[in-house]
Amino acid sequence: MSADLVAPHAERGDFETVGAVLKQRFGERFSTAQAVREQHGHTTSWIKNQPPQGVVFVETTEDVSDVVAICADHNVPIIPYGTGTSLEGHVNAPEGGVSLDMSRMNRVLTVNAEDLDCVVEPGVTRKQLNDYLRDTGLFFPIDPGADASLGGMAATRASGTNAVRYGTMRDNIINLTAVLPDGRILKTGNRARKSSAGYDLARLLIGSEGTLGIITELTLKLQGIPQAISGGVCPFPTIEDACNAVILTIQYGIPVARIEFLDTLQVKACNAYSNLQLSEQPTLFLEFHGSDAGVAEQAEMFGEIANECNGGAFVWTAHAEERTKLWQARHDAYWASIGLRPGCEGISTDVCVPISRLAECVTETFRDIEEMGFVAPMVGHAGDGNFHVLVLVDMDDADEVARASTFVSQLNRRAIAMDGTCTGEHGIGQGKMPYLEAEIGHGVDLIRQIKAAIDPQNIMNPGKIVPHGD
Repeated sequence: MSADLVAPHAERGDFETVGAVLKQRFGERFSTAQAVREQHGHTTSWIKNQPPQGVVFVETTEDVSDVVAICADHNVPIIPYGTGTSLEGHVNAPEGGVSLDMSRMNRVLTVNAEDLDCVVEPGVTRKQLNDYLRDTGLFFPIDPGADASLGGMAATRASGTNAVRYGTMRDNIINLTAVLPDGRILKTGNRARKSSAGYDLARLLIGSEGTLGIITELTLKLQGIPQAISGGVCPFPTIEDACNAVILTIQYGIPVARIEFLDTLQVKACNAYSNLQLSEQPTLFLEFHGSDAGVAEQAEMFGEIANECNGGAFVWTAHAEERTKLWQARHDAYWASIGLRPGCEGISTDVCVPISRLAECVTETFRDIEEMGFVAPMVGHAGDGNFHVLVLVDMDDADEVARASTFVSQLNRRAIAMDGTCTGEHGIGQGKMPYLEAEIGHGVDLIRQIKAAIDPQNIMNPGKIVPHGD
């Protein structure tokens, strides 16, 4: 094997030996090719690519257990890989090691329609699952935008556009199966909707970002497809007006399924990329689920709120094709934004604040963007106080990179100061580690203690969430 495959961490074991064992066990499903390795260190992130030393394409829980046991015997790191859509360097391999590509574990194992649940492997993507469920009258509601793998969504505690009504991944997982750092296979529970049996091990693993175990199976809650769905668009003269409309919508108890905020620059980008003709002002995208009468009533109530908040015409429709075009444009916001400054990379960051502080936080952030001269569109899952900023940066301009880093730091610390969080759904990974202690204080020490107790060798996705032994 080439010299660049030597593990950079002095305390790690000999990858040459591990690679030989994995090659014998998995044959062509194990690769050390440069392009494959770099692909598995890549994320849609400005964080530098840190490729693993090898990649194994696993197909069963037993495969995962074997890989983990082999790596544990030789003190070699393991990094799980779903679809590579994470944004904070989660799949990077700062200490080398083996990437476990879960994409071939992509079977829907069972659908229990009467119980509104299903069992899936971690490589199943959210679109794949909903396509599979289409004829059952059921759907899985968590929609982070990217067609992410469900295992990765569980590992990062993802949410998305539907979270205001249906919650996050944490709320929609009944149990899971995971491989622990010594190769043991753990199932956290059965299919009962609630349990008081001991520690909630599933919730410990959900959001652990692969640092405690590798998720290999999930039992998920499903929802009935609503009788009626309507969607709409409403422009506002200012960011504050749009955010205030969101706050009132939630406070009045309107059961909105989605309520998304786009600032003027993001609307401009979506118009160009997705061939829309929206007024280029701060805008809300909304969706309502329920009965025919129910969604009409919800839309009418929101229209009254929009009018109170100086909103323009609220145009809504129940036609599926029109709604699909609208939400596809919202999901393509990242790619639309990249086109605003060709040749630059996007620093995508998110924060979440209490809904009452949303208007203040977004307005102050917009002021920072203007003062620092950035091209940085904003979008948000505004119904739960979560919004995203994509700062487009010339990575060859050291001063601009430094200013962007300062901006991101200010945004994260502002959200925490408002009793919010440095990440509503992206996770900590590598990029958010500097802010975690400011948010949870001594909780960082407890996280470190839990990590050390479950993974004393620190082989599970090291260098993420908290520095080891720091």
